[in-house]
Amino acid sequence: MTPANPYAATAAMLFAAISWGSLFLVGKPVLGRLDPIWFTAVRYLLAGVGMALLVAVFGQRPWAKLRAHWRLLTGFGVLGYGFFGILVLEGLKLSLPSHGAVLMATMPLTTLLLRWVLDGHRPGLGVAGAAVLALSGVVMVSGVLGRSDGPPHLLLGDALTLLGTIGWVSYTRGAAKVPDLSPLEYTGLTALAALPWQIGFAAAATAAGWIAAPGWQDLAPVAPHLLYIAAVPTVAAVVAFNFGVRQLGAPRGTLFLNGVPVSALLMSVALGQHPAWQEWIGAALVIAALTLSTRASAPAARPAPAPVLRDRVCSASA
Repeated sequence: MTPANPYAATAAMLFAAISWGSLFLVGKPVLGRLDPIWFTAVRYLLAGVGMALLVAVFGQRPWAKLRAHWRLLTGFGVLGYGFFGILVLEGLKLSLPSHGAVLMATMPLTTLLLRWVLDGHRPGLGVAGAAVLALSGVVMVSGVLGRSDGPPHLLLGDALTLLGTIGWVSYTRGAAKVPDLSPLEYTGLTALAALPWQIGFAAAATAAGWIAAPGWQDLAPVAPHLLYIAAVPTVAAVVAFNFGVRQLGAPRGTLFLNGVPVSALLMSVALGQHPAWQEWIGAALVIAALTLSTRASAPAARPAPAPVLRDRVCSASA
């Protein structure tokens, strides 16, 4: 494991947040043609090729590690890629994107709470304050406050999204269970271990008549979108996220998930949309929270030994 570097970890987390923010924009036309279950299966089928190559080239005996930890890797992979991915997309179909952004932003607080309840680690004031500040900013960015209209199944959609976020929190915590795996190995091996289950679930749901399998006429128009989603938000962003979590820890690392809706907002501005004033204030709050979390994660400098003490030790040894 490389020495802790909070600044490299911050850059990696920001890259992941921006990449996942783009997923909402690039993935929107895909959801019009693919059911979320098949969307998730095709996404990780394409990404699995790249992940397998990366793990084979840069990993250290990855297939032996896969055999040794296959139960844990399968479980965490299904939670992080299948459970989370499908439920969040299903929830967004029934609810509003702004609600999904707010619920995604609860993951840092959920991580802190689980770590407190399950591990007995009470969060520090700086990290806890950053989580609350970031959540407040995301609420303002989303525009949830003051909204009275919405689809008829809004509450069900929100419940599915909230349930799905627990899967990603569990996946994030799972990296600590296999410390001998690098961030790249954990990313790739969990995805590969979960892939057969995702394809099998999609095939079973199709055979049961719950969903329809996509045809070539569905895949061809969105092929560039799928390739981008598989390469950037799925492979590169998850590797960067797991690197950041390994460096900063899960409580601090998941704070950067609040940057996902903010990055989506800025991309919308680039596409010609004009956000309201409260959205800009919310974005500023999230940026402040990320700054606070970075400072809280920076290791304190160790003071140099006092010369007098060092001289006494040398004299004693002589």
